[in-house]
Order: sequence, then C-alpha cells, then structure tokens
Amino acid sequence: MDARRAAQHKHVVSELNAFAHWYTAPDPSSAGHFLTLTLFAEFPDTLRVARNMTATFLRDAGADVAVEDARLIVSELVGNVLNHAVPDRCLAHPGGNRRIDVTFKLWPKWLFIGVTDEDSTPPLMPQGDTFSPRLMGELAEAVLPDSGRGLLIVQRLGAAVWWTPGEPGGKTVWCRYDFDSATEDSTS
Repeated sequence: MDARRAAQHKHVVSELNAFAHWYTAPDPSSAGHFLTLTLFAEFPDTLRVARNMTATFLRDAGADVAVEDARLIVSELVGNVLNHAVPDRCLAHPGGNRRIDVTFKLWPKWLFIGVTDEDSTPPLMPQGDTFSPRLMGELAEAVLPDSGRGLLIVQRLGAAVWWTPGEPGGKTVWCRYDFDSATEDSTS
C-alpha cells in the first residue's frame, strides 16, 4: 500500500509542477521554446501547413520524440476548427476569414499545444470509453461514436486536455504532452 501511495504522490507532484510551470512567466534561461502560428480556415492548405510547421518547430527545438504525436494532435484540433467552429458575432467579419491561432510552449519536460478559434461554444470532451471492450470484434467501427473521435485521440496522446474561454469571445483548446511518459513508452 505504501508503494501505491508513493506512486500517487509522485503523480500528483508531477501534475502540480506542470500546471504551476504553466502559470508562471517563462524565464529566458528556462530552455523553453515558444511559437504562435496564425492560420486562416479558408486557406486550402491550412491543415497541411499546421502539421508541417508543428514538425519543423519541434525538430528545430530538439523535440523529435514528440513530432508524430504532436502533428496528430494539431491535425485533430485544427480539423475541429475547420469543421465545427462558427465565429461569435462579435468576432465575425462579413466576407472575412476565420482565424486560427496555434500556440506551442515547449519546456524540457512538457509540450503545451493550444488551438484558438473564434467560436466560444465549449468543445464536447469525451468522457472515457464510449463502448464496452466486449463489443469489439469484427465490427469495431460499428461501435465508434459519430463525433468526438478527434478529441478522444487527443486525450489518448496527451497527458491532459482542457479548454479556456477567450476574452472577447472564442476559445482555446489545450493539450499537454509529457516527455517523460513518451520516453517511458518508447523504452517499454
């Protein structure tokens, strides 16, 4: 029982450390790397550009281990904006393009990815498995949910997923990717 409590304590300390780090101003000597991309939903190559810039940023920062997972996370989050976001009235411009901001905050232990859109409607975050594992078999696709698969993928790849409302409107969907767990998974 003591080993279990010690493991739980270590996990809680790790979570608190990650989120405390999130809310502090970055120290220039912290070895952090930061990038914000502004994309437009109506551009035909928005998704490809988002994925490619994710890979370029992470490789340039020396975080090659996260490239494929981060590309998939960004692809799902930006794809949700392209397919579902309707700008709030206060942010909509007749005939204008829908703006998408992709933010990366990279520290030695964590990668935070945020995708901001102009729609303040909260995302529908999946609540665990949507089907019983006993139903899986030859017709696995029959038990998959009709929507929410993208955020389910993001939840599986990331250590944490949440969203924050924007000040004048809109929202940002965030994902935290932990490098410690990625390293442990690849060595197992």
